Amino acid sequence: MIIEFDENLVTGNDTIDTQHKELIDRIRQFVTSCENGEGQLKAVKMLEYLAEYTEFHFGQEEDLQESVGYPELKQHQEKHGEFKKTLAELHEFLEDSEGPTEEFVRQVERNVVDWLFNHIKTFDRSVAEYIFMRESLA
Repeated sequence: MIIEFDENLVTGNDTIDTQHKELIDRIRQFVTSCENGEGQLKAVKMLEYLAEYTEFHFGQEEDLQESVGYPELKQHQEKHGEFKKTLAELHEFLEDSEGPTEEFVRQVERNVVDWLFNHIKTFDRSVAEYIFMRESLA
């Protein structure tokens, strides 16, 4: 699976796009580490690193949405909560196993990579469009 930021993920908001690039890079590093069989400890550390940046990024997005009066902030926060829960479940799985398995990597691809790409293309893009429209009317 190719995990990279491309033109399909551009929202048009420089701050959000820069953070998405970083988040996707961390996910790519995490998946590569798991696929290379680098072991449980490395996978747990990489997942913690990813979760930490996710927390920062989601906080930044939500602050931005609040500052511009984005009307669907609550729904967006709920989606972020789903993703955080997924990361916590993956962390728990890793803690209880001997390391990342092929099934674990498939779960990461489906529940992290696919989810995030879809979220960016829909929810985050709608935020960027709202901000653009709001600025255009000002």
